[in-house]
Amino acid sequence: MSAASLQAIPDIHIGRVYDQRDPECEIHYETFGRLADFFGRNTPPHRHYCFYQIHLLVKGSVRLSLDGQVYGGDAPLLIFTPPTIPHSFYSEEDTDGHVLTVRQEVVRNWYRAMPGQWPDTLLREPAFLELASLPAASADDFTALVQTVELLQREFDNDAKGHSALLLALAECAFIHLSRVLLAREPSSAQRPERSEDLRLFLNFCDLVEAHFRDHLTLTEYAGRLSVTEARLNDICRRMANLPSKEVVHERLVQEARRLLRYSAVPVSEISYQLGFVDPAYFSRFFAKRTGMPPSQFRLAGQS
Repeated sequence: MSAASLQAIPDIHIGRVYDQRDPECEIHYETFGRLADFFGRNTPPHRHYCFYQIHLLVKGSVRLSLDGQVYGGDAPLLIFTPPTIPHSFYSEEDTDGHVLTVRQEVVRNWYRAMPGQWPDTLLREPAFLELASLPAASADDFTALVQTVELLQREFDNDAKGHSALLLALAECAFIHLSRVLLAREPSSAQRPERSEDLRLFLNFCDLVEAHFRDHLTLTEYAGRLSVTEARLNDICRRMANLPSKEVVHERLVQEARRLLRYSAVPVSEISYQLGFVDPAYFSRFFAKRTGMPPSQFRLAGQS
């Protein structure tokens, strides 16, 4: 896929475009049918640059283009889409199932806590898998994946005590079952079109940001590690994520700050040091500029 064609593919942030109850949500659930009604049964090419998506269709059929490869099949089936990978759908009116969308840094935190258990490339490649085509040993994990997402569906709109922790636990459980299915699948015989160099560099940049966002590396240092110029890195990020490279790094810092403020009792000043800021006051200004409220107010809002 050429850089020009990637530039024309819109990035969709599900929490901002579709469901604005929590625009910055880390985990989002919706039925496939409701999303198809909103975006259209014939959904044009799009991508989600900072989210993983799992589609689990339980009835109907679908045709789709996934990372330049065309697929078609009948439910039950699984579609796995890593961040930034272009995809489009066509489905009949009766097609339905589940769509789980999870922010990439949440998923990466889970897998960092399981070192050596999964290949590094496991969650980089998209997948289209019909239950009937899976090895027999994977059937139980496929069933468990569907059951886990059904539990998550019931919890998603709940506001009972422990809601956020349970939602995270169920989503992590779903990704573990997904990973077992992906690991056990038969190698694809289809030749996947070679990805553009720009997409490869963008994915490598995202990996570097994940490893070093607390270190506050300069863009010159990031570009040097990727063996590209700052200008090219910035251009790639604008086309892949609709953001300059600096904002890709800053968005990762803000998301980690949101997570720590929402799910921990660590003082704001300590959070600023954990994120590599030497001045808590500067961290507060940085956070407020990008979220519209200071860290202390964001924490209180999340507790209400």
